[in-house]
Amino acid sequence: MKRFKKIYIEITNICNLACDFCPKTTRAPATMRVEDFREILDQVKEYTDYIYLHVMGEPLLHPEISLFLDICEEKGIRVNLTTNGTLIPLAHAMLLAKPALRQVNFSLHSLGGKTTMQSQDGYLDAILSFAKEASASSNLIVSLRLWNLPKDTSLIFGSGGNDHLFSSIEKAFGLTYQINENNMDLRGIQIADRIYVNLAQQFTWPTQKAAAISNSSFCYGLRNHAAILVDGTVVPCCLDSEGSINLGNIHRTAFSDILESPRARNLYDGFTRKESVEALCQTCGYRERFD
Repeated sequence: MKRFKKIYIEITNICNLACDFCPKTTRAPATMRVEDFREILDQVKEYTDYIYLHVMGEPLLHPEISLFLDICEEKGIRVNLTTNGTLIPLAHAMLLAKPALRQVNFSLHSLGGKTTMQSQDGYLDAILSFAKEASASSNLIVSLRLWNLPKDTSLIFGSGGNDHLFSSIEKAFGLTYQINENNMDLRGIQIADRIYVNLAQQFTWPTQKAAAISNSSFCYGLRNHAAILVDGTVVPCCLDSEGSINLGNIHRTAFSDILESPRARNLYDGFTRKESVEALCQTCGYRERFD
């Protein structure tokens, strides 16, 4: 059995939006080279069957995204891709034609930070059109994500925040029920074959500038996932937007050696004891989901 359920690979840290919920990054804008992507896949394929094209940045901005997906097929690696969806009209046909692509996650909460979107309805129509065709003509899984719900569950429904989105999804798929009346437990629901609406509460992104929430917690970082930034820096998870927990660079040190480094072992062993040994982890609100 391979160690990781998934490994995140950041093929670009450049994004075409400026969303309020996203911490963004002060790292230099960059896109991954084809040869570097191949090298990374050769190292991580012994550890996982799935990569996620996601950390910072919008993966569909990468000019070689089509080739990257072909390389994944060549290496026998399946791909989950997370996108804000703004470029889906240009990528629609290409994505549906890629056998390596397993799942596309649309961050619909990006609607809240859409400084460059001309038409929110047009944006959503393009995503729903893609989802409907994916369901009808492929084996692709599509997740329509709304990770913008308040922490106080009593405020989630009836506030009207997502009503327009829910209504558009219900109309597009001909649903005979209202989504917000069937998700009181906040779990995702299937609205069509391999098409899901996934709801989640807002969480606090970890940052070096934030005050610690707690140093007592558990996390799956380095347990079932890890992340590799655009320059090859290996970090424990996809929420380390600045590469603060730098475990080593995969272009200079073998991935196997990075995972056995003292800092990596210390972090892993700490979470085994339900202790956050890294200062960045102590500021992370996402790990509260595992408590």
